[in-house]
Amino acid sequence: MSVQAMGYFWVGTSKLDDWASFASGQLGLEAVDRGGAMRAFRMDDRKQRLIFDGGFADGEQFFGWEVADAADLDALAARLEKAGVAVRREPTAIADQRCAAEVISFRDPAGNRVEAFHGGQIADQLFRPGRHIGGFRTGTQGLGHAVLTVPDIDAALPFYRDLLGFQITDFMGPPVSVYFMHVNSRHHSLAIAQASHTRVHHLMMEFYSLDDVGQSYDLAQQEDRVAVKFGRHGNDFMTSFYMRTPSQFLIEHGWGGREVGPDWQPAELKSLASFWGHQGLFESLGEAPPPDAAPPPPMPAPEPNHAPLQVIEGNYERMNGVCPWWDAVKRASRPI
Repeated sequence: MSVQAMGYFWVGTSKLDDWASFASGQLGLEAVDRGGAMRAFRMDDRKQRLIFDGGFADGEQFFGWEVADAADLDALAARLEKAGVAVRREPTAIADQRCAAEVISFRDPAGNRVEAFHGGQIADQLFRPGRHIGGFRTGTQGLGHAVLTVPDIDAALPFYRDLLGFQITDFMGPPVSVYFMHVNSRHHSLAIAQASHTRVHHLMMEFYSLDDVGQSYDLAQQEDRVAVKFGRHGNDFMTSFYMRTPSQFLIEHGWGGREVGPDWQPAELKSLASFWGHQGLFESLGEAPPPDAAPPPPMPAPEPNHAPLQVIEGNYERMNGVCPWWDAVKRASRPI
């Protein structure tokens, strides 16, 4: 009865043409013919994943969270209603628009619209990217992950954890309060961070190939869209950068994110600093300080300051030993 994955992301915008060229040319998504005041895009076998809607106001965005079946959707709706959350069972026309069997909608404590659904529809044809890329890591892990800032994290946490079934992966307390939460093997599908305002900070899409991320970086530099430079996160091990979009949120282009298993235990983070890079990330999360304000103290580097690359079969080739020091380290680490 709990959420299993991020199914789709709906964006209200008056910049449909800008989004259409950006989604295909910069992100590598496949355009779906919807017509009217809507543009839809594929990134895998689903009929759609990202939808840009001129019928919604600029800045209005919401996620569709997927559950297993109709029974789980009914159970989720009942749990929300028991907790005093108003639930709307959307009509068939809305479900058809979402390319889903059934959809419910409600609001989180910060006022964000949230949708849940089951029966996401599969396309008849293979995904054809808008530019030359190897594809995206989705499947049971869903579309990707999102980071939301909320004014009352103490209200948002039990909503997503206790009502929707998100599990805490890791977290950091004041003065930087943030919770990273998973619903499948992806390190986190959602993170919520304390702030004075409510907004979607970024959406992360994970590529199969590191070269695709690098080529995205080149394209973003050409268009002056790089908001956060290349780096590698210390908690989910993602190698990534962040790109400005036609709307007021960023898209993180990532590769090599770590997975969590059923026995994962939440850990308190000492720092949110990356192993390296990601210059501009903390500035993008916060509000601009007054001109005469003292610079904030630097965040300490995480410990340890390196981790193995997270790779999948077919995405790497094993190298022969070429370094006597490293060969000695490997020999010493073998069990007797």
